[in-house]
Amino acid sequence: MSNRAVLEVIALDAEDAVAAQAGGADRLELVTDMASDGLTPSCATFAEIRAAVDIPLRVMLRVADGFAAGDIDVLVRKARELRAEGADEFVLGFLDAAGHADLVAVERLVAELDGCRWTFHRAIDRATDRDTLRKQLADLPGLDTYLTAGSARGVDDGIPTLLGEAAHKGEPGYEPQILVGGGLRLEHLPQLLLAGIDAVHIGGAARPKGWEAPVDAAAVREWRARLDG
Repeated sequence: MSNRAVLEVIALDAEDAVAAQAGGADRLELVTDMASDGLTPSCATFAEIRAAVDIPLRVMLRVADGFAAGDIDVLVRKARELRAEGADEFVLGFLDAAGHADLVAVERLVAELDGCRWTFHRAIDRATDRDTLRKQLADLPGLDTYLTAGSARGVDDGIPTLLGEAAHKGEPGYEPQILVGGGLRLEHLPQLLLAGIDAVHIGGAARPKGWEAPVDAAAVREWRARLDG
């Protein structure tokens, strides 16, 4: 798998997960409540999905819409419960009121994760200074991915930023993999792949009939084919 692009698909339940894996997804991001842009799923949902598929699962740690951490004690408790259930990869990201990384919240949660791998999600697209945020988080254990559209408005607006950050790969703060998601469409792929970006994240694109419908394996398969083609 190391030489092929990573395809991560949002899954809300076991039905989504099975379809996404059948379509060629490498990894799933587990969330609930897409009306709030994705919150932490229950331990029961995680267990059902874990039993249904054998690809890696990254579980969202987020208890309220927006990018403030909210009740960090609740987040820590949820992380502990999910770890006990077998979760070993996570997604998180919090900003303070000034738009800087909320290091207190992030560090407290990362300590609870105890070395698990995790993604800093699209909070980076709302950050006051992306470069500063990356450098502030650079030494945190387990951080191996940034989920980003390059812009709060989505990939259409974010392409220049994504290409610029891809060019810094391996520099301090830029070691984590860039996982592109947020309004991503198939026509964006050639330019991104050419720039060396090797991971993409889809939610709505895996559901041609909308969020009320399950993941469509055929839609995922089309993304897999384009990435591999």
